[in-house]
Amino acid sequence: MMHRLVKMARRAQHSRFHLWLLNRVLWRIIPFNRPHRLEIVKISDDALEIRIPYRRANFNHIKGLHACCLATVAEYATGLLLVMQVDPTRYRLIMQAMHMEYHYQGKMDGFARFSIDQSRLEQEVFAPLASQEAVVFSPEVQIHDQEGNHLVTGIIHWQIKRWDKVRTAIERG
Repeated sequence: MMHRLVKMARRAQHSRFHLWLLNRVLWRIIPFNRPHRLEIVKISDDALEIRIPYRRANFNHIKGLHACCLATVAEYATGLLLVMQVDPTRYRLIMQAMHMEYHYQGKMDGFARFSIDQSRLEQEVFAPLASQEAVVFSPEVQIHDQEGNHLVTGIIHWQIKRWDKVRTAIERG
């Protein structure tokens, strides 16, 4: 399934139709995100931008963008782009922790922008995985509103591990 998703994301880089289709598929396969209507507006091999619509489902009690919705989009942006860079058939990605710093109340559409530096991935993920069982990669994502106000800085800590090193509670006995 993940391999097909990566192929869809690559097609979406060059086609408005495939970008529209990718968003609809992601709303369906990640039902938790569906009510938020998070929408990928730009995607490339090393960067993406996701729109957080200013709509009732995303509001907090004072009609601003909800902190949890903003945290969700930070996880979504980093996770999706990492899956495109780190072969999901070889490596398991799982969120280990997140740190969110809220700067400004969102009162209009927000935009999460995230990019991955290939040399950083090589240094912090692929090279260490040659000798370690798992690594933690901690990219930063920033979220701004339409007017450029900095709403949130999120640091998402992803544990990346080769599938053959993954142990479940059942296996541990």
